[in-house]
Amino acid sequence: MKASRNNTAEVYVLKADIKHYFEEVNHNILIGVIKRRIKDSRVVWLIIRILSNRATSLPLHSLRVQDKGMPLGNLTSQFFANVYLNELDQFVKHILKVKYYIRYVDDFVILHKSKYRLEVYGEAVNEFLRAKLLIELHPDKCRIRSLRRGLTFLGFRIYAHHRLLKKVNIRTMHKKFEKFRVLYDSNAESYDAIYEYFQGWLAYANRANTYKLRETLGKRIELAFPNEISTIEFNRLIRYYL
Repeated sequence: MKASRNNTAEVYVLKADIKHYFEEVNHNILIGVIKRRIKDSRVVWLIIRILSNRATSLPLHSLRVQDKGMPLGNLTSQFFANVYLNELDQFVKHILKVKYYIRYVDDFVILHKSKYRLEVYGEAVNEFLRAKLLIELHPDKCRIRSLRRGLTFLGFRIYAHHRLLKKVNIRTMHKKFEKFRVLYDSNAESYDAIYEYFQGWLAYANRANTYKLRETLGKRIELAFPNEISTIEFNRLIRYYL
């Protein structure tokens, strides 16, 4: 809203993501970035072990960083991904002096009133990524468009005065619902797990204009799993009445 002056000015958005990001993160560069802040060699050694995703009996001084990529299953990977791309954040904010910039892991957007300026920013960012981080923008997923047409970001279609969920996310949720129902009927999944998943999904959907969708989903859950109450719901009721 600030960039478009409350939707009264034409604004363009550069939306981009990084090609094969998690597979291409260079361990040597990442460790170099980490070492600027962390001086304890034991902590650095542990990080190298996590990145290599293998157990090793090698002594502290013998372990070397040689590979690239990060294991997606590790809880640390998202943290390291942000540490790595903090270099990009600093470049965009302090060198390019971009005012409206948002990044979530390897997806980012830049807003500006000049389409040409966004083209310049895109080229500069790609040059920086190639030279400093040995990664690059995805050529098929980088585009510039008017913000009036809406922005697809993090699973939402974002407009000036409302947000919608992407249709593919809604379809995925419906498929997940049917899968959970089959598993529940065969005693292969507990209601607690089902409840936890849909609580998370509803919290996510609540970020968009989805009142009717969430209401419909709530009714479907009640019909599909009658007389069920999750441990979370039960404990909440106990705390309320005690």
